[in-house]
Amino acid sequence: MGHALRRGAGTVLMAVAAAAVLVGCTEEPREQVMPGPTATATAAPPEALALAERYRAAGGDPDVYGIQVEDGPDGIPRVVIRTRNADQGDAVFRRQNSSVTTHLTKEGASFKRGYFIDVFGPDGRLIHRMDARS
Repeated sequence: MGHALRRGAGTVLMAVAAAAVLVGCTEEPREQVMPGPTATATAAPPEALALAERYRAAGGDPDVYGIQVEDGPDGIPRVVIRTRNADQGDAVFRRQNSSVTTHLTKEGASFKRGYFIDVFGPDGRLIHRMDARS
């Protein structure tokens, strides 16, 4: 009888462990949760060109040629950056992200609840996507 109890306890432990693994596997990282296009036109709208020009004139990344701020899901702003730099490195993205959002804040944008950001490369393909909600 003791052997049956140990086997039953082992089965319960295995079930708990399997449930914990499944919970961990079903949780998606924020980067994958946010919907959005994976490509865009390489030509930026006039407003995006003008905003990027102001950003560059203030010392921003010279490769950024288009910046848009759109309404995203749940009223969270979505920042769209178009860049001539195809580098997908994290360091480049972090610098662009920081400098663009700092500039947008100076221009009056509010990111109190966070933001979404998409960066499209010179060929219009998505090179970075991030969910920076608070």
